[in-house]
Amino acid sequence: MMPPIILASSSPRRKALLQQIDLEFEVKPATIHEDFGLDLPPDQFATHYARLKAAELARQYPDHLVIGADTIVVLNNRILGKPQDEAECFTMLSDLSGNTHSVITGVSLQWAVRAIEDTFHETTAVTFKSISDNDIHYYIRNYQPLDKAGSYGIQDWFATCIDRVEGCFYNVVGFPLASFFSHYRHLINQYGN
Repeated sequence: MMPPIILASSSPRRKALLQQIDLEFEVKPATIHEDFGLDLPPDQFATHYARLKAAELARQYPDHLVIGADTIVVLNNRILGKPQDEAECFTMLSDLSGNTHSVITGVSLQWAVRAIEDTFHETTAVTFKSISDNDIHYYIRNYQPLDKAGSYGIQDWFATCIDRVEGCFYNVVGFPLASFFSHYRHLINQYGN
């Protein structure tokens, strides 16, 4: 029997993406806070926090399949999280302007009653056009991207600043749908009956 599903995230984008593939789930955000001083390679950083977020809810709801996720933006091996304020937002977007960066999402599927954990990550390369200071100020003022890793949302006005995307587009939005669904389907086929 398929277990009920919990998304351990308050991200409206992750919620909308999972609804897009007809998944039924509850949203119960994890309370894990990231320490950007943690000395891990970026892909391990993302999977570490995805695993912690899923584990927090899996302990509380052992008969549920819990989905934890963590998305980071990486420029020159430096992790960019969510900006603290508009000044940091401006700095991040200025640094990303005209450059290629990586978007890495760690995903962890945990079903405690079956002692199952499947944790993986997806990486997408995103190249920005050169962006003027005026456009950066316009974007910050009108879209308030303080809740987004790297200070931008590829699904909003900022799409006009993207030169190219190599890899999963939905990963940049915040959740790698295709790879998630492959892992999810394998898990359910193997253990769901």
